[in-house]
Amino acid sequence: MSSPAPAPHDVLLPSGLVAARPGLLPRLGAEAFGTLFIVVAGLGVPLFTIPDSSPLPAALAAGLAVTAAMLAFAHVSGGHFNPAITAGHLVAGRIRPGAAAAYAGAQLVGALAGAFALYGILRTLPGIADSRTAFDTVTAGFGEHSIIQAPLAAALLLEMLGAAIVVAVFLGTSGSDTRDGGSRYAAPVAVGLSFAVLLQLGQSVGNLPFNPARAVASAVFSSGWALEQLWVFLAAPLLGAAIAGLVFRSMGTAAGAGAGAVVQAGTGETTEAGEPAETAEPGSSEAQEFFDGKRG
Repeated sequence: MSSPAPAPHDVLLPSGLVAARPGLLPRLGAEAFGTLFIVVAGLGVPLFTIPDSSPLPAALAAGLAVTAAMLAFAHVSGGHFNPAITAGHLVAGRIRPGAAAAYAGAQLVGALAGAFALYGILRTLPGIADSRTAFDTVTAGFGEHSIIQAPLAAALLLEMLGAAIVVAVFLGTSGSDTRDGGSRYAAPVAVGLSFAVLLQLGQSVGNLPFNPARAVASAVFSSGWALEQLWVFLAAPLLGAAIAGLVFRSMGTAAGAGAGAVVQAGTGETTEAGEPAETAEPGSSEAQEFFDGKRG
């Protein structure tokens, strides 16, 4: 059987080797469902708990949801569930632009679906007269819409810093080589704990999500002011992600694995180079296979 013509991959791997991976549609489905789960947990817990309660339960629930979603779906899609993390991978050179755009779209769809489900549940509760006002309590905001009246500069800087930290943790742990003591569980646990800690801080300031998809989902179902301030919670985390991605790219870790390892596409998992496994032909392209009718 002849080999397909060389073409770029949507996920960049070391030494031109690509481990067997699911098709694009299953990966997008995993990203959408994982994001839905994270939004339902991250917004649902504070929505249905006593107002003005400690932010710890909501932050812990969101962090645990991230860990659980990554454990469940990282082997399929890499477990981004956040456009900022995908942007960090793009800048670091771990994913192609087309795949990154598709991931971000799937994450946005999943986040909106999760928020819509919560909105529908709120509409059925007789004790809640205005569902949009209820969503205001979990939507990111600054100024008069911040719990501590945080100004624009504070919200922007904290969102940017928090996203940079999360992306750096993700890139650092997902790129570890299991032969050097790394673990496939390192990234889910580290990223989930990072989110829990940062959300504890972010919610105290103004429900900062460090996730553009979650920010969009909550703003759509809130009052009009949320959409007016949404640009901050889109631009700031993406900028922070780009900074983290540039740092990892400058460190020469774009491939995300040590020498002699092959990374599962989009997952960060490594296998010994030369191990018998189902691998794609070097230089083959998922997009090329799709248009050639070799992949559905």
